[in-house]
Amino acid sequence: MKVIKISMFIILGGFMLLSSSCKKSFYTSANQNPNAPLSVTPAVLLSTVEGSLAYSQGGDISRFASMFTQQTAGISRQCGAYYQYIFTGQDVDNTWGNLYTSVMENDLQLIQLSDSKGYNVYSGVSRVLMAYTLQITVDCWGSIPYSKALEGKLNMQPSYDVDKGLYGTILSLCDSAITFLSNSTPGYSVPGSEDVIYAGNAGAWINFAHAIKARIYMHQSKANPTMASNALNEIAQSFASNSDNAQYVFGTTANSSGPWYQFNNQRDDISFASSTLATAMLTNNDPRFSILIDTTTADGGDWLGAYYGNPNAPVEFITYEELQFMTAEATITKGGTVASAQTAWKNGIKASMTKLGLDSATTAGYITSVGSLTSANALSKICYEEWVALYLNPEAWTMWRRTGYPTLTPAKAGANIPRRLLYPQTEYSYNKNNTPASTLYTPQIFWDN
Repeated sequence: MKVIKISMFIILGGFMLLSSSCKKSFYTSANQNPNAPLSVTPAVLLSTVEGSLAYSQGGDISRFASMFTQQTAGISRQCGAYYQYIFTGQDVDNTWGNLYTSVMENDLQLIQLSDSKGYNVYSGVSRVLMAYTLQITVDCWGSIPYSKALEGKLNMQPSYDVDKGLYGTILSLCDSAITFLSNSTPGYSVPGSEDVIYAGNAGAWINFAHAIKARIYMHQSKANPTMASNALNEIAQSFASNSDNAQYVFGTTANSSGPWYQFNNQRDDISFASSTLATAMLTNNDPRFSILIDTTTADGGDWLGAYYGNPNAPVEFITYEELQFMTAEATITKGGTVASAQTAWKNGIKASMTKLGLDSATTAGYITSVGSLTSANALSKICYEEWVALYLNPEAWTMWRRTGYPTLTPAKAGANIPRRLLYPQTEYSYNKNNTPASTLYTPQIFWDN
């Protein structure tokens, strides 16, 4: 499989080193891959994987998903076309290549190096990162190459793994990661400051692994109380507050700033203030509006608010507020009481507002204004608040596809909102015998029913 290696001049200095030193292979039961040199330090590998993953999610994936879910609006040039659902396979070439080359290939090398040296914390962290990368990749494309994807010259045309089976792989990676991270012997080398997400805190990475498992079960929970119960069990072992959020915070310099900041300073073809979400927030007098969307300054009063628009804005992977909204939905799905679901729903709103710096009185006033859940409106109200809270997070697109909420009118008359991304042109050019035909609507991801 031919993939494009990311030019990550914007992240950390080790990225260019890894782009040139990493060769393709796939982690099996062997601890060492003769095709992948183990001379690169785990610290450099980890910083590369984390930064590349954050930039990939916070870049095109976030932009595409936020336009599909109408958290933002494409108004001109490329983004104007995307907002009208006009895509080619070339539009996703770079993102696909970055996820495979800069993230998964380097992460594979980190797994192999860590396992061979007995670096148990690194072994666990690298598996959590692989699990998360697979989750977002499957949720964008469905069936993808994985088990044969990183063998390099040994297999340049890998087969595609079924998306539902890959969800089982993700769960297995998380379970294995928890075992490594729970080992009383962390290993001679452990992550430190190069771990931008959790600074080497093994317990925090265990919580992240449980959060990923909760998502995996939640995605499969439609009309399935068992999956909903599984999600609740994982949530109970995961984040307890906003301080536990899994996120990557970028820097403030030109070479380290985040993807949305870079995009907004180079382009002006996305509107924030004219989005469906912006209109809904203004209608509801939502105090988060001015934090998420800046209508006072640049570009005629239409800019991304400071929280996500600053150079050092976070790219959020999974957050405490998301888990609270999951709890509310899962409680309803498994037949729990509306009152219990409402408690979690309110906790999600509180967590969202607290994270954004709003005080308790403002938060309480908004919660009072939005009313209560009932058996008739519970799912729609839960998903609406999750849609707002997951601003720019592609998980909002997954939630909409799973539930149909919030109710959105397609931006293009007579069309439908995309259910998936196209497979990239590079796959059709170099792996055409294995790459399925795809549109923005078919084949749907297995959980999208």
